[in-house]
Amino acid sequence: MTDATDFPDAVALPDAADFAGVVALTVLTTTDSAAKAEELARGAVEARLAACAQISAPVTSVFHWRDAVETTREWQVLFKTVPQRYAELEAHLIAAHDYDTPEVLATPVVAGAPAYLTWLTSETTPRT
Repeated sequence: MTDATDFPDAVALPDAADFAGVVALTVLTTTDSAAKAEELARGAVEARLAACAQISAPVTSVFHWRDAVETTREWQVLFKTVPQRYAELEAHLIAAHDYDTPEVLATPVVAGAPAYLTWLTSETTPRT
């Protein structure tokens, strides 16, 4: 994919203050194999950057790449995390990913079941 330096006006990495009113995030990435999807999921959960990661069956992605429209199979990984861990999760995914410019998209969660949100917060709290 395209290198981030190709976008000089790229959006700055958000910090926790940018997520005022957001109780959690879902963060999406894709990769080209089930094994790579599991590695990304397991690495983020083991590091407590996400409380949970769900791997979806292959999807068909259609996108521009090197002046052509490409179609390929990819596996989606959806992470559940808290705003305070987003920057670390994003950095982890970019470092662990083998795509040049991996998809990393965060969607705010503004409400959820209190017990689930308590669990999510607990599982993304670093252990000492």
